[in-house]
Amino acid sequence: MTSKTTSLIELPTDLDCTQLPQHIAVIMDGNGRWAKQRGFPRMMGHKRGADTLRDLLRCCKDWGISALTVYAFSTENWGRSMEEVDFLMTLFENLFQLELAEMVSEGVKLEVVGNLDNLTPSLCSAIDRARVATRHNQGVRFTVAINYGGRQEIVRACQILAAQVQQGIVKSTDIDEQMLSKYLHTADLPDPDLLIRTSGEMRISNFLLWQLAYAEIYVTDTLWPDFDRLAFHQALLNYQHRHRRFGKA
Repeated sequence: MTSKTTSLIELPTDLDCTQLPQHIAVIMDGNGRWAKQRGFPRMMGHKRGADTLRDLLRCCKDWGISALTVYAFSTENWGRSMEEVDFLMTLFENLFQLELAEMVSEGVKLEVVGNLDNLTPSLCSAIDRARVATRHNQGVRFTVAINYGGRQEIVRACQILAAQVQQGIVKSTDIDEQMLSKYLHTADLPDPDLLIRTSGEMRISNFLLWQLAYAEIYVTDTLWPDFDRLAFHQALLNYQHRHRRFGKA
């Protein structure tokens, strides 16, 4: 979690600490384009993107954001080159191992969501160790979505409930939004207040489809490796100027 910038360590004075989003979701997009613009291989963009994520996590701690959920690898990302996929899996494993001590000392509680069955045994082991080591921490709740798809998550929840109906554990008429939410990967988290997407793409790409129902959406042209604390500050300013009505007048 070593910061790559020392600017804006304290909460900026133009942000209201009582109006901050408590759960922020991020689609970290633009690593490949960032690298291409500079004549670097795509892997360099992912490495720089990992630095950006470290600083954002630290920034959430510094500024009082309770939960951060990031889209690290979608179910569709398996369609990328094997070289890139292997690099990303190794990068995730290294991050969980190398950053574990600091996450523990900073009070970060780590969770990884998605279908982990397709991940390498060594990556799964690194995830398990990090989960166990941070499970009692009371600081930022940091959730990383790997091999994750929003539709797949909802289907999985429906399958669990369907099996319970077949077994007579619940009645179909008892199933409501609250019950279904209990079987999502993020069951113990509040829904995100704010979704940030970098690189200017105007879509949510199968990310947290159920949970983002009432989230404010902020899209920036900034590529993920360049999304520093100043850019995060602008996203929060934008959020605080919105009136969240939740369908009410």
